[in-house]
Amino acid sequence: MPANLSADYKAAEAKFRSSREPQDRLDALREMLRLIPKHKGTEHLQADIKSRMKELTTELAAPRKGAARTGPATVIRLEGAAQVALIGPPNSGKSALHAALTGSHSLSAPYPFATQYPQPGMLPVNDVTIQLIDLPSISGAHPILWLANSLQPADAALLVIDLAAPGCVEAMIEIHDFLAERRVHLVPRWPADGVSAAELDDPFAQEVPCAIVAAKAEIVSGIDDELEALAELSGRSYPAMVVSAETGEGLDQVGPWLFQKLGIVRVYTKMPGGQPDLTRPFTVRSGDTVIDVAELVHRDFVTSFKYARVWGHSGFDGQQVGREHVVEDGDVIEIHS
Repeated sequence: MPANLSADYKAAEAKFRSSREPQDRLDALREMLRLIPKHKGTEHLQADIKSRMKELTTELAAPRKGAARTGPATVIRLEGAAQVALIGPPNSGKSALHAALTGSHSLSAPYPFATQYPQPGMLPVNDVTIQLIDLPSISGAHPILWLANSLQPADAALLVIDLAAPGCVEAMIEIHDFLAERRVHLVPRWPADGVSAAELDDPFAQEVPCAIVAAKAEIVSGIDDELEALAELSGRSYPAMVVSAETGEGLDQVGPWLFQKLGIVRVYTKMPGGQPDLTRPFTVRSGDTVIDVAELVHRDFVTSFKYARVWGHSGFDGQQVGREHVVEDGDVIEIHS
């Protein structure tokens, strides 16, 4: 039976897809459940919506950082300009890379499954930070069923592979299959590539931009040939970086690469007649507008906004602009309401 979903329902679904905060996602789900036609053709979708609502309600009810809780968090809330998950098979070098990039104390050990729960850390780049989440290893021999949920807030993933490890091709395929079964699909498209994301029929399917990180570069010879062979044998080709947590090779390239490929845009603000605050930028994405920045400054600006003045690449100094003006990296805006 056709679902016959209304335009209002589809708008609520689009809001769910774009929302990052758990409360915003829960509100969108409630609206979806209210608007969905109630008939046999939508029974499975209604059940999915209710299941997601239950998960988010549980997440929101959990104690915040610093309070007592029953166990470690399995979903890490976004901090910084973006969230990027580190995924990979056992002993791929994920945790060593995480520690090298963020200065975290993520447990790195010469045995598999040392990381049991998501470990957050912050990677400084330019004058912002990108949140890196070290996730437990993905393996059919030790499946972690909640792991796909941990990717829900992620803007992207880095698939860390040890090209010298036997079975790395099979491990890569296993990771894709494990995530796909849980409606998470790794894709080579990144926001800065200018390629539109695929239209997904399943509102709870997730496409996650992915890049390969060839770790332990110090022990792999002919690494470009190995990467080419990995793509050919696995049938999956992604952008790739070569790094070594041991020698430091390539580590300084990771942050700037993520900043560019994620389309991060830094916007600074100033009060009328004052000087801009150049120490704490607001971060949006390429193509976002003045009103997107205004909402980050204060949600009330969305309704009270009159105009803004902009200094920087997107306009001449002091130019008066409206809410739909697209901002560029390094812009300074002055909001009038």
